Amino acid sequence: MNDNYNIMTNKEIAKQFQLLAQLMELHGENSYKIRSYSNAYRNLRSADKELQDLSTLQLKEIKGVGDAIAGKIKELTDNGKMRILEEFKSKTPKGIVELLGIKGLGIKKLKMLWDDLGIETPGELQYACHENRLIELKGFGKKTQENIQKQLTFFFSNRDKFRYASLETAAEDLVLDIQDCLGIEQVVLTGAMRRLMPIVEQIDILIGSKDIEALWQDDILTLDRQEYDVYHAKTTEDNFPVRLFTCTADLFGYALLETTGNAVFVQDLMKNYLPPSLLDNAPESLKGLNESQLFEKAQLPYIPAERRDTVGILEKAKNGQLKDAIQQKDFQGVLHLHSNWSDGSSSIEALAKEAMNLGYTYMGITDHSKSAFYAGGLKEDRVLAQHQEIDALNQKLAPFKIFKGIESDILYDGSLDYAPEILAQFDFIIASVHAHLKMDEEKATSRLLTAIANPYTTILGHPTGRLLLSREGYPIDHKKIIDACAWHGVCIELNANPHRLDIDYQWIEYCMKKGVKIAINPDAHHPDGLKDVRYGVNVAQKAGLEAEYCLNLLTVDDFASLISNKTQKWNIEK
Repeated sequence: MNDNYNIMTNKEIAKQFQLLAQLMELHGENSYKIRSYSNAYRNLRSADKELQDLSTLQLKEIKGVGDAIAGKIKELTDNGKMRILEEFKSKTPKGIVELLGIKGLGIKKLKMLWDDLGIETPGELQYACHENRLIELKGFGKKTQENIQKQLTFFFSNRDKFRYASLETAAEDLVLDIQDCLGIEQVVLTGAMRRLMPIVEQIDILIGSKDIEALWQDDILTLDRQEYDVYHAKTTEDNFPVRLFTCTADLFGYALLETTGNAVFVQDLMKNYLPPSLLDNAPESLKGLNESQLFEKAQLPYIPAERRDTVGILEKAKNGQLKDAIQQKDFQGVLHLHSNWSDGSSSIEALAKEAMNLGYTYMGITDHSKSAFYAGGLKEDRVLAQHQEIDALNQKLAPFKIFKGIESDILYDGSLDYAPEILAQFDFIIASVHAHLKMDEEKATSRLLTAIANPYTTILGHPTGRLLLSREGYPIDHKKIIDACAWHGVCIELNANPHRLDIDYQWIEYCMKKGVKIAINPDAHHPDGLKDVRYGVNVAQKAGLEAEYCLNLLTVDDFASLISNKTQKWNIEK
């Protein structure tokens, strides 16, 4: 036996045979072998002796275990691996193997999702559920989709990293619970969540109190103590990791600055901007100062927490280059909405009424185009029929305005999937990649550049196609893409769906430098999805997006003027 290999339990060994049977079925292998390995799983997990300690002859005494299976058990117990299993794993995407653990998703259903929808990761499946793509597949339906969504939520809650949106409610509730429990107000979110990072590893909370020793005696803080003032909670009830920081009440301002981070920002601020005398006399000199006063001591304007990840932000603040970012309350329009004409769950009218309730004066319907057959994409005759419905709704809901858009698929050669005479029927077009995502940088960039050069493209949708924590975006030359959008008068989408947040906030400053407007779009498939705009606003504020570069701040008339002049402007520039 390999001494470096940890002993495997019967259940662990049995699980390897279960996985082998599942992968073989997924790949359409011999049904007799599949049944044999499935039976081995059931028999081995209930064996009354430790398989690790049995000889080949003893193993063959177990029901259903012959020479072949006994040999594979010995492979596992001696080496920790089974050659045939490793072969099947090597030709199966890692995400598919992960999906085998999703309850309610049998092999036949998983194979259908893989073959018909191209789904290869849990994140892609979750997003497909979000877009109602499963309910049209044979053997699925609404209830099955809902069950899969619940299982996927549980799956993602156990990962080491989290999307900001998945922790937000739990974090806010926990702050309130601690405030109520301790009876103090100095309890706030800090760390990456306070900086509105799209991806975080835990919930960080800072607690300030006049009597720290008393906090240690409270039930809520009976946690694993790691340092003098840092505690690590195991999890919340929803299995979200939590880290608690404590400080004396008079040092709360400094502690908030330090724990908010990031580390590079804090170090730069203390080393190069705060007066040495202030830090030399710490902590006495820091007592009673809030964050704003600390920035005053550094002779800097206050830098919002979300801006502190921007490279060079302190120098910009020093030089008076720190401008106000956009505010969601100023938004006029909302774009990129899917109705039940394609894969949305609601009517256009229901989406419009929700947009009106949220204070918008216009919206843009952008159902999927004909190439997205899996999402009920609109063929030419349905495009014209939908436009008739929108015309009627515009009369009914005036002065609220619904613009006729489409999310047109960017084909592999970069062309859009309608003829020019159909594209000309739309008020505006979001051009997006949805298929053939496995591209190198040269191909992906070329494909997008061709789509951007199309005179009918108004907005480049989710430029990299990423799904946070689930699918890495295809690589693109961001500068070339942004430069091309500037030349052709194309806006770039900041897809506000918390699974995407694409374009990445770190490229927004370059967009502004080139004069490219950003459209913060919810990519909503139901009325509640319109509220996802705020996640896009979070990262736009993080990037310092200014009002003149945000498409959503245009009035209905200004937006109408921009999209009507787009083609003419493109022709003149060419």
